Parts: sequence; C-alpha cells; structure tokens
Amino acid sequence: MDIDRYGPWAVIAGGSEGVGAEFAEQLARSGLNLVLLARKEEPLLATAETCRGHGVEVRTLSVDLLAVDALERIAAITDGLTVGLLVYNAGANTYGHEFVTGDFDRFQAVIDLNITAQLRLVQHFGAPMRERRRGGILLVGSLSGYLGSAQISVYSAAKAFLRIFAEGLWLEMRDYDVDVLELVLGVTRTPAMARAGLRMDAPGLRVSEPRDVAAQGLANLANGPVVVVEEFAAVAEKNGGTDRAELLLAARARATKLLPPHVDRAVAG
Repeated sequence: MDIDRYGPWAVIAGGSEGVGAEFAEQLARSGLNLVLLARKEEPLLATAETCRGHGVEVRTLSVDLLAVDALERIAAITDGLTVGLLVYNAGANTYGHEFVTGDFDRFQAVIDLNITAQLRLVQHFGAPMRERRRGGILLVGSLSGYLGSAQISVYSAAKAFLRIFAEGLWLEMRDYDVDVLELVLGVTRTPAMARAGLRMDAPGLRVSEPRDVAAQGLANLANGPVVVVEEFAAVAEKNGGTDRAELLLAARARATKLLPPHVDRAVAG
C-alpha cells in the first residue's frame, strides 16, 4: 500500500471479522493506522489487538450503523485524523422474506445498511479526499447485485444500486486522484456465512477465502470502478446475460443446494 496516497489512516466499516478483519490486518502490515467500526465489540477488540501487533495505531468503535447518532459518533472518533482510505464492508442481508408479505420496516433496514449508511460515510470521508486530491474508497459488493433472487430481492437490488453508484462515483472522483473501487464478492468462507448455515462443502460450489479476497481488493484499488473476485468473474459475466428468466430460474435451482430449507435467507455478503 502507498501510505502517501492512502494513509496515514484507514477507516473500515465492518472491520471485526471475516473479510473486514483481513482488510484490517493487511493494511496494518502495510503501516496504515486504523479506525475499525463494527457492532460486535468482542471480535472488534480482538482484531484491533492483532493489528496493533504490526506497530500501528488502532482506534475502535462499537457502533450500529443504523443508529441515528452513528455518523456523529464516527465523526467524533475520527476528528483530526487524515483518512486516506475508506473501506465499507458492512453491507449484509439482515432479513430474508418474500417482499409482498414481508415486514416493510425490516426491508427498510436492509436498504439503510447497504445504501443509506454507506452513502453517508462515503460523503463524509470522500469530501476531504477530494480536497486533498488523493485517497481511496473501497466498497464491498456482491454477486447478488447481478441477478435478482427470491427472498432477498431487496438486498439484491441494493447491491445492484451499489455497483452503479460506484461507477458514477469513480467518474466524479478520478479527476481529483481519488480511487474508487467496488470489489464484488461471491460466496466467501466467513463467520457470518457459517452462522447462516450455508453449505460450504456443496459439490461444485465456488468458495473464496477472506485473505485472498482482501488482498485482491487492495491490489486493485487503482483499477476501478468494478473488480469481481477472480473466482467469480465468469459467473458475473454470465449473470449479466440478456435471457433473464432462464438465468433467474437456474440460479434459484442452484440456491436450493446451498441453503437447507429451514435456513432463513438473511445472510451476509
């Protein structure tokens, strides 16, 4: 990592475990100081301690990004810091249900976590980057945004929004030497995926590892606007095809092999 370009501080939303923890440790090894944001305090503090072992300064904030005062609390802990890199890894599907019979407020929470909270942080940290004419913004996306899916239609739509937003932001920021990248993930071996009950050992299932995913994202910061994790590049290309009905039905058939019938479709990633 180029500390002069992306440092001396990086903010990671969703920086406590899985891919977020890998982003944190790899950046710490590169010498960037960190501000780690996450809801769960125990894994957050554990990741922070690991990163401090690489000789960098680490601040932590246990925060619900949907809370009314979330941005205010984040601004307070980062006040006075030169943040050269923002990583938003906090997007997740927190509610899986058919839309027309679902709880609208819970759908709204999915939208707010994956869109509204993300936009607020991008604007808050992106404006100073624009003024300094340097920095990077890495937004973690999902293959879910390439194809609609029953039970997670709102989440998939939010991830599709993210890709288009990242492309527009990339155009806006490139004239100010600020890099923008959406890193598109497929199924990744994270604690959140394990808690959701996904069958990681399903025959033929592609699964990427958090360490590899984080490394690809950081290596491609300057190669935006969109990079798909290499194991899933062909899948993303296929899911962009024009025969949408055929693609949707085939994807639903594959999904039944991944998730047991009793598992809620509220999964991270």
